[in-house]
Amino acid sequence: MIKFFKKRPPANLPDFWKTYENCFLEKQPEEVNSVRFVVLDTETTGFDYIHDRILSIGALNLINKHIAINQSLELYLIQDHYNAETAKIHGILKNGRGTECITEIEALKQFLAFVGNAVIIAHHTIFDINMINQALERHQLPKLLNKTLDTSTLYKKTLLTSNVFKKKDHYSLDDLAEKFDISMKDRHTAIGDAYITAIAFLKIWTRLKSKGPLKLKDLLKLGS
Repeated sequence: MIKFFKKRPPANLPDFWKTYENCFLEKQPEEVNSVRFVVLDTETTGFDYIHDRILSIGALNLINKHIAINQSLELYLIQDHYNAETAKIHGILKNGRGTECITEIEALKQFLAFVGNAVIIAHHTIFDINMINQALERHQLPKLLNKTLDTSTLYKKTLLTSNVFKKKDHYSLDDLAEKFDISMKDRHTAIGDAYITAIAFLKIWTRLKSKGPLKLKDLLKLGS
């Protein structure tokens, strides 16, 4: 008989991980209005999950359609990797920023303490989540436990299908900012993109609500 074993989590996990893990003993409310969301964006040296690194993490609290700007998280990481081409996009120069930079493990500690058991919202979520999961793996830590939502996927669910209008496979954050007339003043900064994503999510939420009462489980089915 062949036995299959689940991969065991690393032994002797640090206290900050255990604190994060214990947050999930509390269930999320069923009503979307009562759910705590964290809107996330990362700026990175590139798009390779294995070889590239996170340069900056931006995150915002969102609950009951209110973006808590005063509870935001903005972290800059010490750069062991540098890519001059992507620096032209996000503007984060090696040793060229006055903001204090912290180690990757310290950034992970602060992010986990901030996010808790919130539902994570991001644009093309799989990228940001995979980048953070790879960082966790480098420090022998398990993957994130949070439920996630993707604003690109959710936006497509608000569009009508017809012979005249064809949906794109992917919608960029610029597409959503243009559609919803959102300022792109701080585009390509982690906290700026998190804010644009938060506004886009609220616009999408309004469209989805018009189709009937919205429960968290239904929202997760639509946008995971």
